[in-house]
Amino acid sequence: MNRRVVHTRGGSPADVLTVIEEPEPEAPVRGQVLIRTMAFPVHRGDLLAVESYPGTAAEPVPVGAEATGVVEAIGPGTHGAAGVEVGGRVAVFPLPGGWSQWILADAEMIVPVPDELPDEVAAQMLVNPLTAVMLRRQAQEHLAFGYDGVLVQTAAGSSVGRLVTGVCQFHNMGLVNVVRSERGAAELRKRFPDVPVVATEHAGWTDEVRRAAGGRPVSVAFDPVGGKLTEGLLDLLAPGGKLVSYGELAEEPISVHASTLLHKSLTLRGATLGRWLYEASPERRASDVAAATQIALTLKDQFDVAATYPLGELADAVEHAVRPGKIGSVLIRP
Repeated sequence: MNRRVVHTRGGSPADVLTVIEEPEPEAPVRGQVLIRTMAFPVHRGDLLAVESYPGTAAEPVPVGAEATGVVEAIGPGTHGAAGVEVGGRVAVFPLPGGWSQWILADAEMIVPVPDELPDEVAAQMLVNPLTAVMLRRQAQEHLAFGYDGVLVQTAAGSSVGRLVTGVCQFHNMGLVNVVRSERGAAELRKRFPDVPVVATEHAGWTDEVRRAAGGRPVSVAFDPVGGKLTEGLLDLLAPGGKLVSYGELAEEPISVHASTLLHKSLTLRGATLGRWLYEASPERRASDVAAATQIALTLKDQFDVAATYPLGELADAVEHAVRPGKIGSVLIRP
């Protein structure tokens, strides 16, 4: 049998997600690969998709977009990425229905996992590193950033934030990290002692960011939070600056007066992997996946795991994934 996670309506994931049993997938046909899943992460984006699902579905809707596993069979005449072979480990993204014991995936979604990476890293090898690649491009495409500008990122202690920090260090990009608490700042300083960190629990955190920038203009800001925190970032940005929003952790909307945008000529940009999948050429996608794999190899110590749960403890895993102060990803081993 194959156990997989589904839902039939939107709402709180803890309430609407369920595990069903069904027959194992049939043998793969041309262009398909059959994978026995080893682990998958509980991404916030997966949960948001469940929460915002409209209405009620006639058929169960599969959940999850990323997973890692072992290739069990390859469809006849299938040509995928080099290194994908029966018995080999692979990562899969994007895949509707990755939260499953067995995955039948299109060959172009599959990436071979380097031998140096454990399953815990392989399960996180694509979504977060690809997000870091996408964000780095957003910064480097902004001309003002190349003129001694500084990048500021919020939620810097998150899984994506730590990868962005490692990427910035490798490419010698000026960076100031912003986190919620002084406790989180202390943890991040241990990981990256050369990168300044500011905690927003301090009333004058924006002034602290300016001092940490050392007089250099704040040209670009990355923000997955939104709300009041984003308003502070807009105030920090130098004229011609760029804000890249890639998440919606805060419930309240962003409030900004038109004069702020007009007089400072700011650019506000949304960035998601969904848009990346839609807009990127096959060549760009292949290049970005290669860069994401290199990030996983170079920064594998930054792929923390907060906890690992069996599929039978799905509700506990979902609760843990959204717990404040969590460090690292929550994984499920089916």
